[in-house]
Amino acid sequence: KGPVLMPDVAIIDYTFTLTSPKSVTAAPGLDALTHAIEGYTSRKAQLLTDTFAVSAVKRIFKYLPIAYNDGSNEEAREQMALAALEAGVVINNSSVTIVHGMSRPIGALFHVPHGLSNAMLLEKCMSFAADGAYGKFAELGRAIGAADSAMSDRSAAKAFVSALGEMCSICEVPTLLEYG
Repeated sequence: KGPVLMPDVAIIDYTFTLTSPKSVTAAPGLDALTHAIEGYTSRKAQLLTDTFAVSAVKRIFKYLPIAYNDGSNEEAREQMALAALEAGVVINNSSVTIVHGMSRPIGALFHVPHGLSNAMLLEKCMSFAADGAYGKFAELGRAIGAADSAMSDRSAAKAFVSALGEMCSICEVPTLLEYG
């Protein structure tokens, strides 16, 4: 831990991902989604992180299903690389919340890939967290088109959480029980 482990430069080149298997597309994509959502709904969120978080969430909802189903789609891969970068800015300037807090022990004890353990917990944990931040979750629901402005914040937040479940289903994320 410490500055010695922080790179001076990061090269973001989506072409390295074009041959990634579906599972390697889904896990980091859903991890980036988790970073963006947790950073946006964190008590440490602020204007910079909010801006990048909403952008990342919108990109991921639009492009992760495409990249997952057609790994050679260069636009989807490039947009996912950008979304992951945005989500990285978010998480490094705010904080993680309940999903990461619960997924880290799963990864450590059961050797589940980090992004996959996040994804397996995402809908349930965010459903719990949404009760304390309907406004933030509602904004995300509206941003991705899962909710509209006529819906109450509570309904829009629940629509967003439901959309998270749909995204995990598209990416064939198993439940904790299915994973074993």
